[in-house]
Amino acid sequence: MISINEELTPGAPPVTGGFAREIAELFGPKGSLASIRGFEWRPEQQRMAEGVAGALADRSHFVVEAGTGVGKSLAYLIPSVLHAIRTGRKALISTHTINLQEQLLYKDVPLVRGLIGEEFEAVLLKGRQNYVCPTRLARALRHGSDLFTTEEKPELERIREWAAITSDGSLSDLPFEPAQQLWAQVCSEQHLCTPKTCGRDSGCFYQSARRRAQSAQVLVLNHTLFFTLLGDPEDEGVGYLFPDDFVIFDEAHTVEQVASRHLGFSLSQYGLRQSIQRLYNPRTRKGLLQQARYNEGISTAADLIPEIDRFFDLIAGACTFRQGRECRVRGDQSADLIEAVSGSPLSESLARLADSAGTAAGKAEEEGLKGELSEVASRLRTSRAGLVDFLSQSEPGHVYWVERNGKTSSWCSLHAAPVAVAPLLGRLLFREGSTAVMTSATLSVGSSELDYFRGRVGALEVPSLQLGSPFDYSKQMKLHLVRKMPEPKDPLYEESLANWISYFTQESCARAFVLFTSHRTLQSVAARMGDFFEKKGWNLIVQGGGLSRSRMLESFREDGESVLFGTDSFWTGVDLPGEALSSVIITRLPFVTPDHPLTEAKLEEIESAGGDPFQTYSLPEAILKLRQGVGRLIRSSKDRGSIVILDSRILSRPYGKAFLKALPECPVEIA
Repeated sequence: MISINEELTPGAPPVTGGFAREIAELFGPKGSLASIRGFEWRPEQQRMAEGVAGALADRSHFVVEAGTGVGKSLAYLIPSVLHAIRTGRKALISTHTINLQEQLLYKDVPLVRGLIGEEFEAVLLKGRQNYVCPTRLARALRHGSDLFTTEEKPELERIREWAAITSDGSLSDLPFEPAQQLWAQVCSEQHLCTPKTCGRDSGCFYQSARRRAQSAQVLVLNHTLFFTLLGDPEDEGVGYLFPDDFVIFDEAHTVEQVASRHLGFSLSQYGLRQSIQRLYNPRTRKGLLQQARYNEGISTAADLIPEIDRFFDLIAGACTFRQGRECRVRGDQSADLIEAVSGSPLSESLARLADSAGTAAGKAEEEGLKGELSEVASRLRTSRAGLVDFLSQSEPGHVYWVERNGKTSSWCSLHAAPVAVAPLLGRLLFREGSTAVMTSATLSVGSSELDYFRGRVGALEVPSLQLGSPFDYSKQMKLHLVRKMPEPKDPLYEESLANWISYFTQESCARAFVLFTSHRTLQSVAARMGDFFEKKGWNLIVQGGGLSRSRMLESFREDGESVLFGTDSFWTGVDLPGEALSSVIITRLPFVTPDHPLTEAKLEEIESAGGDPFQTYSLPEAILKLRQGVGRLIRSSKDRGSIVILDSRILSRPYGKAFLKALPECPVEIA
C-alpha cells in the first residue's frame, strides 16, 4: 500500500483547487471538524476527501481504494453534501445492498448534519417492488374473492394491518416474509403505481419517496436500482438519473457484477408461470381474468401453463448441465436446442394471451383492473421478445446459457449477458463533464494504480489513489497457514477441514466465521461437526438453515459463543466490530468457478486476445475476494483476532505469493 504522503498516481488531477483545499483543511488536524467531540483526524481520510472534492469541482472522475478504518463514508459524504448544497447538483450515493443504504441514511447522514452544521435533505430510495402500494392493496382487499384463496387471505390481512402503521412501507420493515405471488399483487408497479393513480393524498410510500427524491440534495440507492434506472443519454453531461447529477459508488468492487446482470437478459420458467397465474391460476381458479369474467382469456391462460413447462422441459432435455446447474448455449448446442423447441407454440401462445389480456383491459370498466391487465400484457410481450432473442442469439458480444434454479433444481431459466462490460460502463459512467467516484476497501490486486479494477469497469483513463488502513495489523491480527491440509480434490479433504476447524475454533473460543466457497461443502462439514459444537455448548449458525442473513448476524452477535458457517454473502459487507468476532477461517482460496458460462466466455476472450486467463482474470478475482473475506475481522482500532487459511495451495503453489502480498502485513504462523 502507498502511504498517505505519496503523490496521486500518474495522470491524476491536481487537488489544489479552492473546494479541494477547503475540504482538506476541514478534515485536517486543525480544521473545524477536529474541534468536534468524537471526531478523530485521519490523514488517509483527509486525502480521500480532498480527492473526491477535486473530482467534484473539476467535473471529472476518481477511483480510490480506502482501507478499512479510513472512514470513507464521511470522506465522500461531506464533500458531496457541501457540493450539492452549493451547486444544486444532486448527489447520488450508490452502495451494494439495502442494508448498507440504511446504514448510510440512518447512521452516517445524521453524523454529517452534525459535523457540517447545515441542513440538507437526504432520501433513501429502493426499487419500487420493495414498497407496498396502498392503492393496489385496497384493490386486492376489495376483490379478494377473485384473486386469493382462503389460505392466502390471512396473510393479506396481516399486510393490511402492517401497512396501516409502517413508517416507510418497504419489505425491510415488514416483520414477516410474504409469499412472492401475494406480494406481487400489492407492491408498487411501474404502470399501476403512478403519480396519477397514487396522488399525494393516497399515502403511497413509493410515490412519496419518489417526490422526496426529486427535491432532495442527496439520494441514497443501491447499485441494482441505479442500473435499473440508468438511461443511455446521447448527449454528454446530461446526468445519470437527474439533470447534472453526480454519483458516488461505495462497495464499487461489486459494480461489474451488478452491471453485467442488468445489461443482459433473464427469463425464468417460474417467473413466467407467475405472470400467467396472476391472470388465472387453474388450481385455485383465481386471477385477474376471473375478476374480469373474460372466459376466452381464462382458457388460454389455463392451457399455457403446461405449455410453459413442456417448453422448458424440452430446453432442459437438450442441455448438458455442468454439475447439474448451467449449460452454455452455442454452436451445435444452440442448433440442438432450437430443434428441440421448434415444434413448441409457446411464442405464439404468449402473444395470444397478451392480446387477450389487452382486450380484457379494454373492456374493463374499473381503472384498477384495466391497469393490472395492461401491466401483465406488457410483461408477456417483453417475455416473448426475450424468448425470441434468446433462441436467435442476436446480441453480438453476448454469452447465452440455461440454468437450473430452485432448491431441487426443478426450474429452468434463460440468460444472456455481455462478455465485456468495460466498454459499456466506460461510455455510460465516465463521460466528459460528469462525475463518477468509485471507492471500496478492496480494489487492488497488487498494483497501487488499481489498474485491474479500472480495466474491468472501463476506467483506465480515470485517476486513482490507493490509501492503506490506519489499523496496526502487526499488533491486531495474526495469520495462520496450514501446510498439512490436503488439497480440495483429496478424498480426505472434508475430514481434515472439520479437524482444523475444530482446532482453530477452540483456539478462539468459538466467536468465528467459517467462510466456504461451496454450499455443498458447507452443508457436508456442518453435518460432520454438529456433535462437536453441541458438546462444546456453542451455537452453530449455518447458512441455508432457514434464517435470513440479518437474523444469522443478529444471533451471532447476541450469543457470546457462536460459530457461523457462511458462503458468498458473508465474504463481504459484514461489519462486526468488537469481541463477538475473533477469528475468520477461510476454507478455500476463492477462485471463481471456471466453467460458469459467463466466466468461461470471459476467459476465452482473454485467451483469444493472446492473454493468460488465469493471471489476467482468475487470480485477480480470487485475490479481491480473499481480501474481502479477511476484511471481516478487524473493524476498529481495538479489535484483535486471527485469520486462518485452510488451503495449502497458498504455500505450495507459485501463485500463493500473490495472495500473501495482497494481505496486510502481520505475524504469520505455519502449521
